Amino acid sequence: RSAFAMTEPDVASSDATNMQATVVEDGDDLVLNGRKWWTSNAAHPRCELFIFMGQVPDESLPRHARHSIVLVPKSAPGLNVVRRLRALGFDDAPHGHCEVEFDNVRVPKSNIVLGKGRGFEIAQARLGPGRIHHCMRLIGMAERSLELACARATSRVAFGKPLAEQGVVQQQIAVSRTEIDQARLLTLHTASAIDEVGAKRARKEIAMIKAVAPKMAQAVVDRCQQIHGGMGLCTDTPMAHFFMWARALRLADGPDEVHLASIAKAELKEQAAKTLK
Repeated sequence: RSAFAMTEPDVASSDATNMQATVVEDGDDLVLNGRKWWTSNAAHPRCELFIFMGQVPDESLPRHARHSIVLVPKSAPGLNVVRRLRALGFDDAPHGHCEVEFDNVRVPKSNIVLGKGRGFEIAQARLGPGRIHHCMRLIGMAERSLELACARATSRVAFGKPLAEQGVVQQQIAVSRTEIDQARLLTLHTASAIDEVGAKRARKEIAMIKAVAPKMAQAVVDRCQQIHGGMGLCTDTPMAHFFMWARALRLADGPDEVHLASIAKAELKEQAAKTLK
């Protein structure tokens, strides 16, 4: 397994050009320095390789061509897993998201991926299609939560009648169903666009579903927890864990705000092109 080390604790990582970690050439080697966190799989017992993204200290290069991605063996001297991170109190062992320090880590130049300054290109190629997989899982989490909520509403009685006959609960169930199916259809549309034109040309659709699905899942799971009462807050059901993942994925692989800005720019460009015609 590999661990992807991109996000940093000391800068606003929603703008990846803020990255402070460095990749410096030294003879036949590359010297890596920086501190990363939310590094996926870093604590996994089968993790053997870190994928490190760092800045090339060369201001003559274009802004989005100043970063490289380098493969780093887990055993490399200077690579230290500082701590495991918990998301909203949850430990995601054995996969593990960690804070990791790279202190003068030295690897051969041949460990660079594709070439100097191609980090953004690689990251987008990896993160774009990966986002739709997150969305598929989120839809599954929302669907399972609604299934549990319907069973709970049918079996529980309050104020003289089952929860399923209470108007407010019926509304929560109805809204959840419509939101899940809306997100599912947008996910299918995005998957079709990726198949037909490729991930690069389907960037707007990918951004749309990445902005929609986590927020939908968070809202649906929250309603289903409400229907469960106190049981919805503990680990007797998977919903507390689902809520954590839905909330986390509104930040992971790009925050909502960045995706919405990307959608707006693409839409404005398309509308302007129509006007010119």
